[in-house]
Amino acid sequence: MKTRFNWLAVTLAAGTLCAAQSVLAQAPLKLTLAHAVAPSNPRAMAAVRFAELVSQKSGGRVTIQVAGAAQLGDDLTMLSALRTGTLDMSMNSQGPVSSVLPELSALGLPYIFSTQQKAWELLDGPIGDELAKKLEPKNLILLSWMDNGIRQITNNKRPITTPEDLKGIKIRTPPDPSTVDAFQAMGASTQQINFSELYIALQTGVVDAQENPLANIHAGKLHEVQKYISITNHKYESTPFLMSKLTWTRLSADDQKLIKEAAKEATAYQRNLMAEADVKLMAEYKAMPSLQINVADQAPFKAATQKVWDAWEQKPFGDFVKKLRAAAN
Repeated sequence: MKTRFNWLAVTLAAGTLCAAQSVLAQAPLKLTLAHAVAPSNPRAMAAVRFAELVSQKSGGRVTIQVAGAAQLGDDLTMLSALRTGTLDMSMNSQGPVSSVLPELSALGLPYIFSTQQKAWELLDGPIGDELAKKLEPKNLILLSWMDNGIRQITNNKRPITTPEDLKGIKIRTPPDPSTVDAFQAMGASTQQINFSELYIALQTGVVDAQENPLANIHAGKLHEVQKYISITNHKYESTPFLMSKLTWTRLSADDQKLIKEAAKEATAYQRNLMAEADVKLMAEYKAMPSLQINVADQAPFKAATQKVWDAWEQKPFGDFVKKLRAAAN
């Protein structure tokens, strides 16, 4: 009788615990998602889509509050907040995230990807999984690899047709070591300026030039303060969609699955917007009399930046660089 009573007590306790967990899993949940871009940027549009998807999938139980346009600080500030658990999610940038995972910057080595599609295929495979696992000890959970496009150069001095045209030009780059190394190898003077401050910096001559995908150039209205757009296709950059590990571990398994599914769908939407922007904006910019557009021959740029690849293969994570290079070719 004593044994039977004990088993009954255990069974009742287990049932009570399961019921409590079920109630907890169904409790209303509010999370904050931050980014630093303008509302018309595909990243910002994807944030809104993600919030809608999460609401739909959860029947309105899970709410995503979007704080855009650097309301909660720049990418580095948001990254720090993710790691300490004071921010739940951020559609961040490759450069800042590489400050905590240096090998991530290797994705931006010059001319590694000829198309966005090739970059997506690699990031959605073992290379992307490896980077995601390396982010976890940094208190960061990778939800998906969004896109920050194939990048072009704009400036106020002259068309960029060869690397020699960059000599003496002050160019803003993101805080991404591979980008800085590439432009310094071509003779440019690099400066790091927050994207939110870039329009004024170009307008006032603090810098002469910048590099970004056409979608970002348009969203930031940088074409208003630049004379030349040179299609160099010199690098690809990702947009890591990250969640604080401290937030992630507090979610139920069902909510984790829901968040991941919504992130995957929002990523497909955002990638498509970025790809469409290149075609649409190229036509739009060609029609603007205030802009001069040239398509540069990539061969001399590739030759000028070959030494960057060689140097990066000698870094402490050089084996990863070699693996990345082999996978991309």
